[in-house]
Amino acid sequence: MTTITYVRTGLIAILSVFIAACSGLPSSAEMPPASELQAEPYMIGVGDTVSIHVWRNPELGQSIVVRPDGFISMPLMGDVKAEGKKPEQLAEEISATLGEFIRTPEVTVMVTNPLSKEFRNRVRITGQVGSPQSVAFQPGMTVLDVVLMAGGVTDFAADSRAVLHRQIDGEYQSFALDLEAILTDGDMRTNHALQPGDVISVPRKQLFRGEL
Repeated sequence: MTTITYVRTGLIAILSVFIAACSGLPSSAEMPPASELQAEPYMIGVGDTVSIHVWRNPELGQSIVVRPDGFISMPLMGDVKAEGKKPEQLAEEISATLGEFIRTPEVTVMVTNPLSKEFRNRVRITGQVGSPQSVAFQPGMTVLDVVLMAGGVTDFAADSRAVLHRQIDGEYQSFALDLEAILTDGDMRTNHALQPGDVISVPRKQLFRGEL
């Protein structure tokens, strides 16, 4: 092997290491672990509309939106913290306080417009797509579904280097997606099922990678 061949081989090896280091992206298309999507008790959030009924005291009932500070205002009681509480928990607290003013109050709280949950349970796609989106999560939704909702990838997309970001144990982890294989070849190995909070990012082509 000539000196020129050694130099050329060395340069190729260095360039490969440089590219891998610069990418900072997962090198495999492993399946992201899915957390168990179990039904959890609903927690009232900012922007939710709650309907409060006080039996035999209709003048105390109301339908009210939870304020940005997490409170609602109640007759006789003033401001009441609602954010982060289950409806039945809030009903118990209201009932206990109203008991100082009326006899044996029976209170029911219902969330009639769960706006905060709709915001939390969203899937987002950014980068080189027709129209970056933040869409409401639906059971059974996949990577391909969201890419199509976003109008597909652009001509400048490095679609074989797309990434799925998923929050696991309180931290985001990244998993490689090959949108080129999905869209062009029908290869669905990285067409993963999505979860609320997932983020798909599609990077731009880079000349030094030979992406034209």
